[in-house]
Amino acid sequence: MQPSAPQAVQWTETALPVSPHMADLVLRQCQPTQAAARAQIVVAPAMGVPQSYYQPFARWLAEQGFGVTTFDYRGQGLSLKGPLRDARADVLDWVQDCQQIAAQIKQQFADQALIWIGHSVGSQLPGLASIPLPIDGLLSVGSGSGYWRDNAAPTRRVVRIFWCGVAPVLTALLGCFPGRKLGMVGDLPAGVLWQWRRWCLHPDYAIGVEGEWAADAYAAARYPLHALSFEDDEMMSLASTQSLVGWYSNAPSQLERVPARLSPTGRIGHMGYFRAEMSELLWRPLLPLLEQWRHSDRSPGKPLFGLLESPA
Repeated sequence: MQPSAPQAVQWTETALPVSPHMADLVLRQCQPTQAAARAQIVVAPAMGVPQSYYQPFARWLAEQGFGVTTFDYRGQGLSLKGPLRDARADVLDWVQDCQQIAAQIKQQFADQALIWIGHSVGSQLPGLASIPLPIDGLLSVGSGSGYWRDNAAPTRRVVRIFWCGVAPVLTALLGCFPGRKLGMVGDLPAGVLWQWRRWCLHPDYAIGVEGEWAADAYAAARYPLHALSFEDDEMMSLASTQSLVGWYSNAPSQLERVPARLSPTGRIGHMGYFRAEMSELLWRPLLPLLEQWRHSDRSPGKPLFGLLESPA
């Protein structure tokens, strides 16, 4: 697609009830105002990362004509009400959050395609849904298995200390994990930390801990998957991402290895893809894929950066 003038956009904020005993999920939507959106996109955040981090990316997509929804999982960011130690949530609760958000967007925009862009855990969660999400494509950004031995080298060197010392000790003492103050991961409810820890210590991650139903849930997904793996990602290795693609065993899938040299700064890492300076070199190549998915075309698309890897 050729660059065009950015469209005018409008932000709104809504609350999506989870249950009578839980705080609402807070959603922010950015919609083009000059015409109906080309499709709807949900941006699902990484573990402990607030939705505000994705606002430049969401605005840019809306300026290209797409409607975009960002959100915070329960017990995170704007969806946290009260002290973090009182938040009652685990990672499977976040799966239910994804299901409710997808259902809400499909009800709100019934005649438009729905595309999911997941950062890290935001690409793991859709596959664990009890019923496959009603989406037309999943773009996985910097995601993969969290099994500690498959972490990229910079993380693998220190992660055993984190999982066997820092994380369990602080969570047991404080009733939550105050990662933001420590510069580690982010603030997490205790239930999320404990469940995620069990997953990360198992070679088969969530499937190994949760059992056959989890493998079956991933296998039930039939929407196309395009996974981006970054060469300088300090957390997710290529092997991690290959595991993720393998879980989605019946999804038409592609895995693309993205070198850091494509970034204007020469650095992407685990968090850098969503920074505003990436818009022309790393965001704009998404547009043909989004166009393909909005037309419900599930055939393998062209590589975004010309660097496809084998999924396994």
